[in-house]
Amino acid sequence: MSPACLFFFRQRLKEEMSSLSAASVEASAATEGAEQKKPLKPCCACPETKKARDACIIEKGEESCTDLIEAHKECMRALGFKI
Repeated sequence: MSPACLFFFRQRLKEEMSSLSAASVEASAATEGAEQKKPLKPCCACPETKKARDACIIEKGEESCTDLIEAHKECMRALGFKI
């Protein structure tokens, strides 16, 4: 292969690699955007009220924790969950 052909080949390879790299970055950015737009799952909503509610139920029983249970329900409703 002549030096001119080798130079042309290297330039073409660099162009292809940079376009592949740019496409990869765009694809990963699109994937990240889709992940950020996923709806909130009920299990992940209101972690503070959920933790307090669960601890109270374990320690004192459900009957003694109605205020914390209601606080968690209100938090969930505020985030759009139908409880």
